[in-house]
Amino acid sequence: MTKVLVVDDHPVFREGVASLLSRAEGVELVGEAGSGEEAVRLSRECDPDIVLMDLHMPGLGGVEAIRRITGDNPDTGVIVLTMLEDDESVVAAIRAGARGYVVKGAEREALLRAIHAVARGEALLGAAVAGKVLRRAARGAGSPAAIDALTPREREVLGLIGQGLLNHEIARRLVISERTVGNHITSIFRKLRVADRAQAALRARDAGLDR
Repeated sequence: MTKVLVVDDHPVFREGVASLLSRAEGVELVGEAGSGEEAVRLSRECDPDIVLMDLHMPGLGGVEAIRRITGDNPDTGVIVLTMLEDDESVVAAIRAGARGYVVKGAEREALLRAIHAVARGEALLGAAVAGKVLRRAARGAGSPAAIDALTPREREVLGLIGQGLLNHEIARRLVISERTVGNHITSIFRKLRVADRAQAALRARDAGLDR
């Protein structure tokens, strides 16, 4: 079962999503939050696999809530709930640690596909958001300091990417789950400001991590 926490300050919308999830197979609704502060608290208490996060809330905003939630547990996959796919705040949320986004009003099947994809360690970036993220990331893309920002485990994962290993091979080599590998890779891409595995592999080779 994929444990999901729903965060939105509009009760009607939140309850609608919660009702949908309560009827879905393979998904367990573990909580509802109406604010960023409550989302952070419930994430610590309920340990969800996925957090569906609205961004525009009073008090602690969604972007900062995402930063705190993923800081507490990098394995938590955050999916942004948004009205506009190219909203600037969505880009900020991705850079804060969100794994993707779903437009409010999307079909039930689209929401469930997103939940299961992110739970598997995948990232969901449409062209509009990906383009903005990459353009902003271009500044400082080659900085050696970016490599230094990686954790020891992220450096291991990056080195194995440089050797051409796939996620399931990395998971087997490091004795961790594929989902955890996917979360590490998302963090690596964000810190190194790269768009795909090929660019990450080049960075690994430049840093001598692929040996």
